[in-house]
Amino acid sequence: MIPMTTKYVFVTGGVVSAIGKGITAASLGLLLKRRDYRVALVKIDPYINVDAGVMNPFQHGEVYVTDDGAETDLDLGHYERFVDESLTRLSNVTTGLVYGEVIRKERAGDYLGQTVQVIPHITDEIKERLKQCASHHEADLCIVEIGGTVGDIESQPFLEAIRQMRTDEGPQSVYYVHVTLIPHLATVGELKTKPTQHSVQELRRAGIQPDLLVCRSKYPLTDDITRKIALFCDVPVSNIIEGIDTEGSLYEIPLAMERQGIADLVTDKLDLPQRAADLTDWEQMVQRSNSPSDRVDIAMVGKYMDLHDSYLSVTEALCHAGAANDAEVCIKYVDSEDIERDGAQAHLSDVSGVLVPGGFGDRGIEGKIAAIGYAREHNLPFLGLCLGLQCAVIEFARNACGLAGANSKEFNLDTPHPVVIYMKDQEYITELGGTMRLGAYPCVLKEGSLAARVYGASQISERHRHRYEVNNAYRQVLEGGGLVFSGISPEGDLVEIIELPHHPYFVATQAHPEFKSRPNRAHPLFRGLVAAALQQADA
Repeated sequence: MIPMTTKYVFVTGGVVSAIGKGITAASLGLLLKRRDYRVALVKIDPYINVDAGVMNPFQHGEVYVTDDGAETDLDLGHYERFVDESLTRLSNVTTGLVYGEVIRKERAGDYLGQTVQVIPHITDEIKERLKQCASHHEADLCIVEIGGTVGDIESQPFLEAIRQMRTDEGPQSVYYVHVTLIPHLATVGELKTKPTQHSVQELRRAGIQPDLLVCRSKYPLTDDITRKIALFCDVPVSNIIEGIDTEGSLYEIPLAMERQGIADLVTDKLDLPQRAADLTDWEQMVQRSNSPSDRVDIAMVGKYMDLHDSYLSVTEALCHAGAANDAEVCIKYVDSEDIERDGAQAHLSDVSGVLVPGGFGDRGIEGKIAAIGYAREHNLPFLGLCLGLQCAVIEFARNACGLAGANSKEFNLDTPHPVVIYMKDQEYITELGGTMRLGAYPCVLKEGSLAARVYGASQISERHRHRYEVNNAYRQVLEGGGLVFSGISPEGDLVEIIELPHHPYFVATQAHPEFKSRPNRAHPLFRGLVAAALQQADA
């Protein structure tokens, strides 16, 4: 079989940021994959940071980690959850990466004395990275989301690169999707198209005429509004897709787009065979999510609660687990500093489960530890992730093993009982970016343990992002107090999972299992937490 030449779909955004480009790209990827096309996805971030690894969660949301250890934008999480493909570092391109590589090549003499410029050297590097990702996935279609908003100065080299792609690849190999906003003015009771008109004009100034518009709106578009957009933006009426705000599951969005024929419009213009999509299991998953027979309240105790996107994958994993248990998971977001102020009882007495996610730094740590102690002592189902495991070890050491002052070296260098310490290969690292233990690592599960039962396996692989580990010098003391180390690295030197055997559900992992949860395949640890919380609620 002769491999198909890769086609490229570029998704841009206008009017405002956070308009839904990532969900649009992910939805289109799902619909094309369900038509048996091989799909690759790329997120372009115009910021100068090399990656998202050292960015503030309050500004940027969560850092999504791939199997190969890339610290990327949270939109890659949407891509993986919708398309169910494991992406790599090739799927995230930043200004920092591009300029860094061009400067490296210039220093190495690769340009043979040329004056290095934005055009062609920067744009060529951008295009080469897109082609590398498409080639790696042997993709029939490569969907590329351009971060930011059309008109931003940071995006100009990327818009120029994707403009050149139509010339390089041919008009039948490139498709432009523009996601825009149709605001509703309550004072006059009207939807306004002018911002979209101006956004498309800005895109045209960059040399790009959109083939299709996804119009985000609070209300349905009338025929008059649609015809007006088509006229002023030079886009056929059939190529204007409604993106109405939904209060339900975001996993409904691909189904809404499928009903409007977005994937067929794309494949038709790209001269690809028209194929039907099999979305049966996706529709069933959405139905379960929208019509649960039960509900359960679970507290997420964290440090970045002012922006829920800081824990986006954790939130989604809980929703997946709810659907798998035919239940609505109502998440109570609890700031750990509030627990430090008010005590755990004030914030956790009305929930049936507790989850403590990852994080960095000593702010709010005592609140996380107090929440874990409350869950342990009140037989409240508990799941700890990354820092959540370390806090669970600290709490158990202090209150179950009598190690007064036990702590992590991250929070107290002078602790008398450093039960959590720097990993050996991290101790002398000075640069912060890309230097943690990152990506997928194997873990051996203890036979007969809760972890082994939940996973249904004896060896697993999970993604990691941390610098600290449980101090092996304290393992014997902690085991003597009743803590079970149910997941260990194959070499036996790293604690990966802990649990308590005589507790309804008390388990914590050094990994970030939320990154591998899928809407129609909930992660075992989250599924187990919700199941135990439902039993707790019934009791």
